[in-house]
Amino acid sequence: MHEPTYEITTLTPQQPTQHPAMLPHEIPPGVQMVTLPGGIRTLAYTPQQAPPAPPVPVAQPIPAWAKTTALLAPTVGGGVAAAGIGLSYAAPGLIAMSQALWAAVALIAAAAIGVPMLLRLSRSAADTGRGTTHITQNITASGMFGKANGTINHH
Repeated sequence: MHEPTYEITTLTPQQPTQHPAMLPHEIPPGVQMVTLPGGIRTLAYTPQQAPPAPPVPVAQPIPAWAKTTALLAPTVGGGVAAAGIGLSYAAPGLIAMSQALWAAVALIAAAAIGVPMLLRLSRSAADTGRGTTHITQNITASGMFGKANGTINHH
C-alpha cells in the first residue's frame, strides 16, 4: 500500500498570508469567523447550539404562614360546625326567649303609658273635694345689686 505524504507548514508572524476576505453572506451555515488565542482570525466549523433547556423548577420551602393556615383550617371548620349544631339544639329555647323578651317590652311600654295615666286619674279624683290652690309670688329689687324682697300669696 501506498501511504500519502503530508507536508506541514507553519506560519510565522513575519510571513503573514493574505487570503481574500469573504463577505458575510458567502459564509456557509455552520461556519463562523473566530479569533484564535494568538490573535489570528479564521473560519471554523461551530457546533449547532441547541436551544437552552427550560429551567427545572426548584422545590421551594413551604412558608410558615401557609403551614399555620393549613393546620388552622380544619380546627376553624370544626368550630363552625360545632357552633351550627349547638345553635340547632338551642333554637327552640332562643325562640321562646325572644318571645319572652317581646312580652317584657310590651309590659314596659304599657307601664310607661299606664302609670302616669293612673296617677293623673287618682289626683283628679282626690282633688274633686277641694278647690285648686293658686300661689302668687312677687319679688322686687332696687338697683343692679340691691337686696331682693318677696311676698308669697295663697289664694
